[in-house]
Amino acid sequence: MRILLTGKNGQLGSELQPLLTPLGEVFAVGRDTLDLAKPDAISSLMAEIQPNIVVNAAAYTAVDKAETETDLATAINGIAPGILAAESQRINAKLIHVSTDYVFDGTQSHPYVETDPTNPLGQYGASKLAGEQAILATDANYAIIRTAWVYGAGGTGNFVKTMLRLGGEREELKVVMDQVGTPTWTGDLATAIVRLIPQLNSETSGIYHYTNSGVTSWYDFAIAIFEEAKLLGLPLKIQQVIPITTAEYPTPARRPAYSVLNGKKLATLLGNHPPQWRSGLRTMLKTLVNQG
Repeated sequence: MRILLTGKNGQLGSELQPLLTPLGEVFAVGRDTLDLAKPDAISSLMAEIQPNIVVNAAAYTAVDKAETETDLATAINGIAPGILAAESQRINAKLIHVSTDYVFDGTQSHPYVETDPTNPLGQYGASKLAGEQAILATDANYAIIRTAWVYGAGGTGNFVKTMLRLGGEREELKVVMDQVGTPTWTGDLATAIVRLIPQLNSETSGIYHYTNSGVTSWYDFAIAIFEEAKLLGLPLKIQQVIPITTAEYPTPARRPAYSVLNGKKLATLLGNHPPQWRSGLRTMLKTLVNQG
């Protein structure tokens, strides 16, 4: 089996590559090899590799920058997935594409299921929704996996790494407490994606939700990060975390206040429940410690 993995250097792609290797020959590409903003480059690479499986773990993820870099976000998140899907359909390959909770507006008070109405609040969410719609417009054999609050040891920045950096520099931090969701460790997400591959066929093709289990706020997530980091002996100056409202911390892009995803559909297909979010956090932090 030939597998094309995009975003190999990102926090999800770096977890996926070793897990995909036992399944077949993995062609892992990063931005230096494949520019997803160039449609011809995508078609050319697909024709060259002729993969059986395509896992699109690459994305434009700068939520606030997307408000001004709309064309770039749309090219990578909105247009490229449709090309990957069309090319996958042409060569009868399966496509797994990773999407986001930001396709929802966060006005619900119960977990979002796959069929709930979408209504992104910003350009990032709009670009990701466009990517989903582009895939749905083809007859490809696909799985769109929406996830949320993703973090990992690989890649560049994420909330956990930011908190560790700031917590090592400052004694006091302010963190938003009125946005609620589920932190999701890339190791657990990658494992679910790999387990889905053998199950993916014309009957299971569709949209799925996957996050770790449980619900928390950014504030409580930050508290947990510092608690677990202290147990592992990571150097921290932080003495106090102050809860603030979204209104007190304005950003260029609006975020959904509630973005908890109902993952029952995928959990039923895979036959297991996602691990609790705090256990994923603990494992990720241990990985950081071991990396030195």
